[in-house]
Amino acid sequence: MPKKPSGGGLSPVQQAAKFLGVSVLAGAVMAGIALPAVGALGLAAKGSVESFDELPANLKTPPLSQRTTILDAQGGTIATVYSRDRTVVELKDISPYMQQAIVAIEDARFYQHGAVDLKGVLRALNKNAQSGGVAEGASTLTQQYVKNVFVEEAGDDPTKVAQATQQTLGRKIAELKYAIQVEEELGKKKILENYLNITFFGQQAYGVEAAAQRYFSKHAKSLKVQEAALLAGIVQSPSRFDPVNDETEATKRRNIVLQRMADVGDISQEEADKAKETPLGLKVKQPKNGCITAVKGAGFFCDYVRNVFLTDPVFGKTKEDRAKIWNQGGLTIRTTMDPQAQDSVQQSVKDHVRKNDEVATAASIVEPGTGKILAMGQSRPYGFGKNETQINLSVDQSMGGGLGFQPGSTFKPIVAAAAIEGGMPATKMYRSPYEMEYPSPVQACDGKIWDEKGVKLTNENEAEVGPYSMKEATAKSVNTYYVEMISEIGICPVTEMSAKMGVARADGNEMHQNPSIALGSEEMSPLTMANGYATFASRGMYCTPVAIEAISRRTGGQTKSLEVPKSTCSRAMSETTADTINTLLRGVVEDGTGTQAGLGSRPSAGKTGTTDERFAAWFVGYTPNMAGAVWVGDPAHERKMEGISIGGVWHDKVFGGQVPGPIWRDMMTGALANKEVLDFNLVDIPDPPKPEDKDKDRDRDKGRDDGGNGDDGLIGGLLGGGNGNGGGNVEPDPTFSIPEGFIQGPGNGPGGRD
Repeated sequence: MPKKPSGGGLSPVQQAAKFLGVSVLAGAVMAGIALPAVGALGLAAKGSVESFDELPANLKTPPLSQRTTILDAQGGTIATVYSRDRTVVELKDISPYMQQAIVAIEDARFYQHGAVDLKGVLRALNKNAQSGGVAEGASTLTQQYVKNVFVEEAGDDPTKVAQATQQTLGRKIAELKYAIQVEEELGKKKILENYLNITFFGQQAYGVEAAAQRYFSKHAKSLKVQEAALLAGIVQSPSRFDPVNDETEATKRRNIVLQRMADVGDISQEEADKAKETPLGLKVKQPKNGCITAVKGAGFFCDYVRNVFLTDPVFGKTKEDRAKIWNQGGLTIRTTMDPQAQDSVQQSVKDHVRKNDEVATAASIVEPGTGKILAMGQSRPYGFGKNETQINLSVDQSMGGGLGFQPGSTFKPIVAAAAIEGGMPATKMYRSPYEMEYPSPVQACDGKIWDEKGVKLTNENEAEVGPYSMKEATAKSVNTYYVEMISEIGICPVTEMSAKMGVARADGNEMHQNPSIALGSEEMSPLTMANGYATFASRGMYCTPVAIEAISRRTGGQTKSLEVPKSTCSRAMSETTADTINTLLRGVVEDGTGTQAGLGSRPSAGKTGTTDERFAAWFVGYTPNMAGAVWVGDPAHERKMEGISIGGVWHDKVFGGQVPGPIWRDMMTGALANKEVLDFNLVDIPDPPKPEDKDKDRDRDKGRDDGGNGDDGLIGGLLGGGNGNGGGNVEPDPTFSIPEGFIQGPGNGPGGRD
């Protein structure tokens, strides 16, 4: 028997027992309860009761964090993400063996006592006093459940987790009070169900269903007696009894649980002995969490969906509110991703660009008229290893992307759309000399004027001398023509049209107010360019991009739908303007510089672009069904694409129609397979009469590289329908450059040029 303290009186154990016993017998538990072993802690009963009464009346029980499943548009799983891997199940879906095992080892008198097990407390106090330490705990299963609720509420905040688990008087008082409340409100079976769903079983598995899947690759309702005993044994110390890392220790613990089940009469001794002889029988399923596990190469699409959720106010007023919902999980998110289109994008990327190439590619496909993002992929996989990245090269910086890439001549159709929308006829002609100074001054926005004299530009070779009409200048992507155009209409109509089409800088900054934007000097993302061109495909209607179709959330055994962001569509230009642009671009892939991007009998339109010094090459194109953009280049903006191997193919010089074009062709061919063949609404753009003295036999290929089809460099060649003289499908060397300092502001290099 423990000795009395010096000076006489009861021992600490006897003091606690007497106090607790009197409290219970007097009904004090209904108004307040003292902490077990209160004497040893030196706590007065009065202080204990006051602390008890100051606690909130009800236990705050946050929704249990669960896994979130992200689905494609057809319901296939893309990825599973979670803060805590948990799938909540009802008690009827948990093996009776599992229910018996956890009660036997954690709280054998669970069904006999109330919130506090007086006999258990006295037994534990006595045993601990004899051992001089903590040899046995006294917490009931209900108290353990309450403690787990505290931990769940703390989330991933390490400070709050420490507060929820620390051995302090205040926490124990709260634990005891709320255990009483829980017992009164829920009843034994519901408490057991909640406990089995909330507790941690190691190996990132929270709750018995996740544990059954992790260790045995089966559902909790199918657990055998020896499997249930193993899981029940883990709870006391998930690291010590981890069967994956220490089979011997886990087996010993399992057998202790089996014997305990026999001792309390849940199973016979014969059953226990037989189960003890069986091997653990693990069938471990590795933890899979996050976008890195996404199928079909959709890691970046998955990450985009996560960013949408965390940034869109529709999911919560503040960033913290949205993050809390995301971390709690239990969401089923059906996205806009078309599995056929995604497969096609990934296959095309894989066929043309290797992940260890010096340059990379990124591609996106959207649906005109809806803004739905159908596919998104790139050659460098989502991950942390060599030649992998977590930067989504298809999207803007705010959504997990980089600073973007200069689109070169793929921006020129936007300039043409601004001019035509403003009343310029598609037959407009400009002098278009081989070399000229930027016209100055040029009207910018807000009454500002761009005025910088002496800055020159040239066409790609000396043979390109006007006058040119819009049709021919577009087909050949004549730089001087487009600079004369923006000089006449002003910079502001171009930036306004760009904004109406959702075409903005990838870094979120305002576009620079200078004429060089006509030549594609502002950094954009592939998704931005694809969605911008979708405006042409939908006859002038711009729709904001969307990636989420629907979300359901399961909490408290109920499933409800959440509001999701909707695409907002607005008219960016008239149908006539869009039809005119479509006519200008329609023939490009048939006999222009983009022949390698052609879709055969399916009508399509598009534009190539190759920036100065070949830091980036593009193909952006569309059908009435889908619009897609492909970029190829060095994300670091250091490797020029000259003398380079891409996808095992050597290129002296890379052109937009030569590398991005075939990628676009293959991805769109697969994405559009078995889809309806639609045509554009074309308009008549007559060829203007040419001056009699114009040399009709001029060698259009003078000074051009004939190594392959492509475009006209800086600024890329527009795939414009060809001109019948054989010059429309050959790409020149990019020779145009802008003097240093001409383009201001941050970017991925000095404007992509010398």
